[in-house]
Amino acid sequence: MNIMEQLAARIRAMKNPTVAGLDTRIEYLPESFVNEILPQGIHTFEDAAEAVYRYNVRLIDALCDIVPSVKVQVAYYEMYGPAGMVAYDKTIRYAKEKGMIVMADVKRNDIGATAACYANAYIGTTDMPDGAQRAFAADIATINPYLGVDGVKPFADACRDHGTGIFVLVKTSNPSSGQLQDMRFEDGRTLYEAVADLVEQWGEETRGESGYSAVGAVVGATYPQQGTALRARMPHAFFLVPGYGAQGATGADIAGCFDANGSGAIVNASRSILCAWKKREGMTFDEAARAEAIRMREDLCGCLKAAGKEIR
Repeated sequence: MNIMEQLAARIRAMKNPTVAGLDTRIEYLPESFVNEILPQGIHTFEDAAEAVYRYNVRLIDALCDIVPSVKVQVAYYEMYGPAGMVAYDKTIRYAKEKGMIVMADVKRNDIGATAACYANAYIGTTDMPDGAQRAFAADIATINPYLGVDGVKPFADACRDHGTGIFVLVKTSNPSSGQLQDMRFEDGRTLYEAVADLVEQWGEETRGESGYSAVGAVVGATYPQQGTALRARMPHAFFLVPGYGAQGATGADIAGCFDANGSGAIVNASRSILCAWKKREGMTFDEAARAEAIRMREDLCGCLKAAGKEIR
């Protein structure tokens, strides 16, 4: 069972096709929480990293029994320097200790040996004098495919060798994605359709019994028609679906990204969970995050059921 099949199994067990994005920054933290853990306030990168990590721990504790996965966006940790990267690593490890499948949202890409180093860092192992070791122990990483197979094969090889996975950017949720992704070739395909066809090829070696491979695709919920078409075009690719919540997509927009069995996709929400406390008076931030995660679960499952794709 490859990692995407494990993810699908966890989604079925929890009846929840969602991933909580930990795009955590100090501006999202309640003042009362900061005062509780750092009475002196946040003044250094070390202070910021400590506050972010402790916030993440509370969120993970509140979500781990109802949400199958977290996605940790590295940029929000890199901006706090080395201390931030320590918080990133600790967050990944804590989520895994709690049984969650962890996605490293890093969108890395390069070619050859450099791509292999990125793959080793996030979803593989690094050779050391005393044997191979894991750097950042994520289960799945996001990657950018626009250097072609030279930049993808090292990641696909790491998936095969280490039982991990990747989500390849195909049709992203941002408004300007069409500037490049919607450009057409002479054969009539758009660029994102051409990338989708390659994703199917790149995943052939790691397809599991269910048919899903370890090479998945990022498909934005903000483009529901394209999502439906890409589901048919990539029958063996698990989808990571951003754009729900703060970016404007609704539960009804995502049904086309799922297969007929209500599988094949997981929907991301970040700010709507991280900052749920701002809209739920009388709740602590972790209580509010849990309540929002439950609301999102019910919304998505209800929309899937209405589309005849109830999770089973």
